[in-house]
Amino acid sequence: MRIATYNVEWFSNLFDSTDRLLMDDGWSGRQDVTRAQQIEALGIVFTAIDADAVMIIEAPDENGRHSSVMALENFAAAFELRCNRALIGFGNDTQQEIALLYDPEKLTARHDPLGHETGKKGAGDAPRFDGVFRIDLDVDATEDMVRFSKPPLEVALTTDRGNDIRLIGAHLKSKAPHGARGRDEVMRMSIANRRKQLAQAIWLRQRVEHHLKRGDPLIVLGDLNDGPGLDEYEDLFGRSSVEIIMGEDGAHCLYDPHARQAMRSRFGAKASTSRFYLAEKKKYLQALLDYVMISSDLRDKSPNWRIWHPFDDPDCYAVAELRGALLVASDHFPVVLDIDV
Repeated sequence: MRIATYNVEWFSNLFDSTDRLLMDDGWSGRQDVTRAQQIEALGIVFTAIDADAVMIIEAPDENGRHSSVMALENFAAAFELRCNRALIGFGNDTQQEIALLYDPEKLTARHDPLGHETGKKGAGDAPRFDGVFRIDLDVDATEDMVRFSKPPLEVALTTDRGNDIRLIGAHLKSKAPHGARGRDEVMRMSIANRRKQLAQAIWLRQRVEHHLKRGDPLIVLGDLNDGPGLDEYEDLFGRSSVEIIMGEDGAHCLYDPHARQAMRSRFGAKASTSRFYLAEKKKYLQALLDYVMISSDLRDKSPNWRIWHPFDDPDCYAVAELRGALLVASDHFPVVLDIDV
C-alpha cells in the first residue's frame, strides 16, 4: 500500500464558488504561476504518485459556502485519479484544511476523533483535537489554554486485506511575529508562538502514546513545520516538535528515517521536503518539514520512504515533465511511504 503526505500551497485558490476547478489564466497565489498551470502540475504529480491514500495539508476550504470534500473529489475526477474519495475532520477558519484523498477500492476510512470534549475550560489529558488543552507553557505556575488552529485529522483506516491502521494527519505551525515592533518584541512574540507550537506537539504526543500503549498500528504524517536543528529557539526549549512527537528510543517511539538522520547529524547533509524562495536574499531555502512517522510494529511491514524532490530524487529529475510539475505544483514535495499492509 502507498500512503503519502503532500502540502499543496494555495490549493483553495484553484476552485470557484461551486467547488469546481478554475482552469484559467488567473493567478493561483503561487509566485508567477497561473491557476491552470498549477492545476495541470498537480494533476501530473498526483497521477505519478499513484497513491492509495494522500494526506493533503492545506486542502481546499471547508465552510458554509465551500466543501473541501467536493472540491477534492472534483479534482480527482478531472484527472481520473483512482484516489477519488475525500474525507476531512474538524474544519478550521484558516482556508487550509487537513484532508485524506483515498482509493475506496483499496481501503475504507472514516474520521474517528478520540478524546473528550472540553468546552472553554479545557483539559490537560489529551482532549479532543477541536477542544482546549491546558498546560503550563513556562514557569509561572499558571496554566495556558492552547488550541489547534488546524485540528489534526484522526482516521480509522482498514486496508483491503482487513488490516486496521490509525492515521493522524497534522499541520503544526508557529505563527510569524506579525505586528511586532523592534528586535525585542519580535523575539518575545517568536518565543511565545514557538512555545505554543511545542504545547501542540505535547498534546499530539499524548494521543500517540495512547495508541501505542494499546498496540494500535499508527502513522502520523503531515507538515510539522519543524525538525531537529531547524529552529533558532530550539536550544531554549531543548527539543523540537518533531522529537517530542516521535518520542524517545523504545517501544513507544515513532520512526521516520529522514527525521532520525537529522537527529544524528545536525550539521551534515539532510533530506528536504520543501523549497522556498527568499526574495530579500535572492536565494532558495530548503527544509525538512514533512514527515511520515510509523509505529514500531509497522517497521516489520517492509516500509520504504521516498521524498519526491525534483532535484534530490534521480527518478524525479530524469523525467522533465514531472520535475517541472513538482516545482510548479507547490513549495512542498510529496513524502511517500510504501508498506506491506
